[in-house]
Parts: sequence; structure tokens; C-alpha cells
Amino acid sequence: MGLPLFFMFFCFLFVCVSSLGVQLQIQDKYVVMENEMLQVTLSNPDGIVTGIRFHDIENLLEVGNDEFNRGYWDLVWSKAGSPGTKGTLDRIETTNFTVIEENEEKVELSFTRLWNSSLEGKQVPLNIDKRFIMLRGSSGFYTYAIFERLAEWPAFNIDNIRMAFKLNKDKFHYMAIADDRQRFMPLPDDRLRGRGQALAYPEAVLLVNPIEPEFKGEVDDKYQYSCKSEDIRVHGWISTDDPPVGFWQITPSIEFRSAGPLKQYLTSHVGPTTLALFHSVHYSGADLILRFPQGEPWKKVFGPIFIYINSLLDGDDPLLLWEDAKQQMMIEVESWPYDFLASEDFPSLDQRGSVSGRLLVQERYVSNGQYISANGAYVGLAAPGDAGSWQRECKGYQFWTRADEDGYFSISNVRTGNYSLYAWVPGFIGDYRYDFNITITERCDINIGDLVYEPPRHGPTLWEIGIPDRSAAEFYVPNPDPGYINKLYVNHSDRYRQYGLWERYAELYPEGDLIYTVNLDNYTKDWFFTHVTRKKDNKTYEGTTWQIKFELKNVNESAIYKLRLALATAHVSELQVRINDPSTKLALFSTGQIGKENTIARHGIYGLYWLFNVEVPGTLFFEGNNTIYLTQTLSISPFQGVMYDYIRLEAPPPCDSTKNSLFCIS
Repeated sequence: MGLPLFFMFFCFLFVCVSSLGVQLQIQDKYVVMENEMLQVTLSNPDGIVTGIRFHDIENLLEVGNDEFNRGYWDLVWSKAGSPGTKGTLDRIETTNFTVIEENEEKVELSFTRLWNSSLEGKQVPLNIDKRFIMLRGSSGFYTYAIFERLAEWPAFNIDNIRMAFKLNKDKFHYMAIADDRQRFMPLPDDRLRGRGQALAYPEAVLLVNPIEPEFKGEVDDKYQYSCKSEDIRVHGWISTDDPPVGFWQITPSIEFRSAGPLKQYLTSHVGPTTLALFHSVHYSGADLILRFPQGEPWKKVFGPIFIYINSLLDGDDPLLLWEDAKQQMMIEVESWPYDFLASEDFPSLDQRGSVSGRLLVQERYVSNGQYISANGAYVGLAAPGDAGSWQRECKGYQFWTRADEDGYFSISNVRTGNYSLYAWVPGFIGDYRYDFNITITERCDINIGDLVYEPPRHGPTLWEIGIPDRSAAEFYVPNPDPGYINKLYVNHSDRYRQYGLWERYAELYPEGDLIYTVNLDNYTKDWFFTHVTRKKDNKTYEGTTWQIKFELKNVNESAIYKLRLALATAHVSELQVRINDPSTKLALFSTGQIGKENTIARHGIYGLYWLFNVEVPGTLFFEGNNTIYLTQTLSISPFQGVMYDYIRLEAPPPCDSTKNSLFCIS
């Protein structure tokens, strides 16, 4: 790919001589590919990136680590039937090396590992092909992998698939994952015993005696730097030494990631480490484990991603490297799908198709029956399934876009295959699914015209709490305990990423639980962002009951009211609903145990979306004051609970006065 314009201004620093092209050296234990910009060394035949030389820097990776712990693909797997989401880490050390293509313009290398029955129980039943590509004049390299299983192979599970780079800790101290999420970072040594104090779980460490005093009293936790998939396009690290150098991981497409554009993944964190996550159970739990029963074949291409390295002249502002990395990211996005991959499993542009249309919303109690443009709707193609199934789908490819202000959408560069079309619209509850599956063929351009989404609706709104956007961000997020601060998130829009906020609930409500009064309280100030357990003593916790108080002037005892409970996440929780009598042994409604998303502990503001529609007989309401009791009953740990997205109480549907009084709108 080409270089951004301002980066080309500094091209003389790179000695930009295109005549050399790409060169390849094959040694006994190593394979070295290099061009005018950099040199990349991989172990032979393991396929581990052991070194990246850039100008006068001998190795951008951490030479203090063993060679297998510098730049590597890995996965976590388990045998079928294994409980939970903890499995065996496999660093995917391959056994065979092949040169796929070698010329002055390009080198593509293949490192493969084949499975056979003698490896059963010892190695994940997959054939794996790791590819690495270097192009002439490119200040970086590409990597992708092809995973394949045969139908007759044994059943197994996969929890996580990723590519990791451990960078030189003496050089890379500044991390950037977004315009408003970048900072100087602690050293990995600061997390060690004597310098760091372990907190409620291993990932979170309080820095009590860091090497750099400025970090003293901060909490370091890799989950504080997670992002939703659609926003993870470029992230990485800057060395502020002269000359400044940047190391960036660029993901031009998210078609190969699991669970849609909202799924949250890790990015960069203390190490210095930069990650490319392709599949993970974070913020979703067991619902997103890749489960392969015997008899199911599977093949998927993960990537390519681009590892981009840039530099400036001595004395230049190192933050210009972030701006340049964003420009390079746009170049990579506009070049997708790449045309230089040798694998037949990666389809080129002319082997793909597209779908377009328009999505409208019909909500009779919002627009008097008129159509509303689905402004900003998420519209996507994923494996055929029920409405909303895309957020738990993890074996196939997904293709997403956002509708414009008039509801028009276009999904391009779609692989051939059979898909369902899904959507959800910010501002409205529920999920949309097009009635017919869509078959994508090469070069097809399908326009499916106007589609209409009718969100769940029973009757007019009596009251509502929150915004239906699948996030709890609009609710009250407290200031953190001063002893557990991450300075990045002080006065930040993502303040929910601070450590220990779950403990603030009991401090704010020491004598009883949250009580919210409709038309008096403000959910941005009076509705705590997460419904958590309460600590009884140092070892035990108890469930909590929140109250919603409201007034009804007229009650139709012969009719049904509807309570809409949209949850942004749940973790090992059971939410029960009672009306006006909290002592009733049998709840009107219970979710049963739901969720293993661990969003509370991992500083998230949403995980998986849950929508519950509770029918409330009018006989349970009073004319005048009423109370709905929401009880989260399960209470073994501080991390159990739910986050609400949106709550709405709907009146019974009004009767149509033009017809018989017994006829009402359904």
C-alpha cells in the first residue's frame, strides 16, 4: 500500500529506494523477509515473529522475552463438554514452512500445522495455515491465518483466537487506541510483587511502588482499554526516543470477527503489548464459545491485518505518528478486499457481492402510524438465524454498515454465501430480521427496496427510564474511589472504565437499595449504572432489590399492561419482578439465571443484549401510587448483576372507537 502524503515528506529518513524490492533469506532456523523499510525475522518452521529490525533499531520486539514470546498467533481450546471458558493455551507453533510467492514486488510465506488422529487430546483438531506477506515499498507487513477442520474429526471448543506482539519495553511507553484514549503507560515491571498489589482479580493491579513515581496509586488493568469491534481499526505504541517510532496494528475489515460490530475486544495494554483479537468470549462468556460437534466441517480466514511501522525526524512531535497511522488505516480500509493474497480462500473484489435497501420504522405510538427513517440503524448480514442471533454467532463472516439519516444502507464486499439480514435501530427496542434469506453470488448487486421494522409495542408509554441504545452509559456512573484511579478516565466520557465502581453502590446506598420515582428523579443522576450485589461482610454478599415508584390515575383491571426490560448485560444473575408486594414468594416474572459476560469486573458498559417482555395483569396495579420491585437474587460475588439498557411500562392498547367496544388494537 502507499504512504500517506505527509509521511512521504519524511521518506528520505527511510532511504526510499524502490529498486531493491522485497528480498527473502531462508536459513536453518529462521526465515527473513525485508524490503526498503524493514526486516522481519520468523522462526523456521514455527512461524513465530522473533525480530523486527527498523533502521538503526535492531529489534522492535522485546529481546528479554524468549523468541516464542514476541510475535505470535495463539488460541485457547478445550475438549467438547469442558465446563466454563478456561481451556488450554496453544501458541500455534507450526511444523512446515513453504514459500507461496517470491518476487521483487511481494513475498508470501506459509507456516502450516496439520492434524491427525495421533494428536487427539494433545492438540486442537485443526489444520492451521499462518501466512505472512511483505510488499515492495511498504513500511510494514501483513498476516492472516486459515483454520480448517474436517467433519470426521473429534468435537472441541475454542474460546479465543488472536495475534499478539510484545514490544521492546525500554522504548515503547506511549499507547494510543483512540484520539481520546492515549497516554504514557506503566512498565510491566510495575505489576510485579513489591511494585504492584493484586486486586480483586489477576488482571487488576494497584501500582504501589512503580519505577516512575507518576504512576503511584494508579490501577492498571488491560480490560480498561477494550473497545467495540467497529472502533478497533488502528491502535498501538509510540517510542518517543529520537527519532520517534510508531508500531501499529491496523484491522481494515471486521468481517472475520465474531458477534457483530458491538462486540468488545482487548486492544493494547501494559507490556507493551498490542493484540489483534479475532474471536473471544470476553463480555459474552459461554454464549460465544466456538463449539464444534463431530460431523461439522469448518473453514475460516482470519485477517489479514497490517502491522505498520512509522517514524519521524529527530525533534518532531511523536504524536504525529498517531495521525499518520490513522491515515494509513484509511488507505488500508479503502484497499479492502486486498488483491495481493495468494490464497484461494480469500475472495477478491470481483468475487464478492453487495446488498442495499432502505430501513424504515413503524411505531404507532411514536409517529401516529407514519414511517420513520431508521437513522443510524446497524444493518448487517450474518449466518441465517433468528432476530438478534448475530450477537451470539461466531463461526461465519459478518458484514455490517450504518444506515444514513434517511434509512438507506449499502453493504459491500460481501463473501458469497447464504445470509440473513439483521438490523437494530438506536432509539427503539428489539431486533429486526428480514423475512427471507439472501444469497450472495459473485458481482451481484441486490437492492431489496424498503424494509419496515415494527418494534415491540403493546400500548402507549406510561413511563420510561433510560435510552434504548443497548448501553448503560446514560445512567449514573460514580466517581471512583480515590485509591483506585486510572488518570486517563478522570473527566472522561468513558468514566465507567475505572476500577472498583461496583463497590460504590453500597457506599451510596448504605442502609437500603435504590428507589427511583418516576417524574421526579433523573436517571442520569439517580439510577445507578449497574444493579449489583451488596457486601455483607468480607466474604459474603446478598441480593439487592431496586424500586420504581410511579402513579397511575386510571387502572384497567381487566387488561394487560406490558413492562419492557431491556438489559445491556448480565452476569450470573436472576432478575425477578414483583408488583406492589415485595414479600410475595412467587415473583410475577423471573429471567432465570442468565449471562456469563463479566462486564462489571471488566469495566464495560454493555455485553450481550437481553429483552424481556413482562405481562402485568391490571389487577396488580392500584389507582394512585404503585411500586415495581426488581430483585437480583444471585449473590456469590461482587461481580454478579445486570446493567439496564431501558425500561418502559406500556398501558393496555386503546380500543378503536370506530368499532365494537370489545375490539382493541393488538
